Amino acid sequence: MAKKEQKPDKSEKVPKKKDGKGKRPAQPEGPPPTPRLQERYEKEILPALAESLKRTNRLSLPRVRKIVINMGVGSAIGEKKHLEEAVDALRLLSGQQPVVTRGRKSVAGFRLREGMAIGCKVTLRRKRMYEFLDRLISVALPRVRDFRGLSPNAFDGHGNYSLGLSEQLVFPELNPDKYSRSQGMNITIVTTTEKDEEARQLLRGFGLPMRAA
Repeated sequence: MAKKEQKPDKSEKVPKKKDGKGKRPAQPEGPPPTPRLQERYEKEILPALAESLKRTNRLSLPRVRKIVINMGVGSAIGEKKHLEEAVDALRLLSGQQPVVTRGRKSVAGFRLREGMAIGCKVTLRRKRMYEFLDRLISVALPRVRDFRGLSPNAFDGHGNYSLGLSEQLVFPELNPDKYSRSQGMNITIVTTTEKDEEARQLLRGFGLPMRAA
C-alpha cells in the first residue's frame, strides 16, 4: 500500500514566495520624533524661566496648553463653497479635521439664522501644537507684508495671547492657485499661567516676534 503523504506541521512557518505578494507594509521604527520647538522648550526655555522666575519646581513654570485657530467665513451665508475651502485649508494647516462653527442667534441685518454655518475652528495640543507654533514663528509671520512685530499687550488678563492674520497664504503649504480667495484667521495661544507677564516671557522665549513694550 502507498504511504499517505504527511501534512506539514502548522507550527512550522512556511517561507513566503519572493514575488512581492503577501508582504506587510513597512512599520515605522520607534516613536515619532519630538518637535524641535518642544525640545527647545524643555532644554533651553524651561531653565531660563526657572532662573528668571526663581522657581525650582518645573511643574509650576508656564507652558503652552493648547492653540485654537478660528476662521470666520461670513461670505458662507451666500456661498457655501467658501466655507468648504476654509475647512480644507485649515485641515491642511493643522493636520486634523476642523469643527464647523454655527451662528448662536439670528441677525436679520446680516441674513444670519440661528444654527447657520459661518466658520470653522480647530484645537491643537501636544506635538501638533508645537509643530504649528514653530511654522507660525519661523515661516508664516516673516512672510507677512510690512510686518513690524506683534503687539506685546494682546493678552486677555489670564495669560492667553491672541493674534490675527489677514491672509492665510502666508503659510507656504497652501497653493495660491487653489486658495485664491483672501481668508484670515484668529490664533489664540492658551498657557497654563494666569499672569500675562509670565506668559509674555514664555512666548518671547519661543521666539514670538513681539514689539518692545
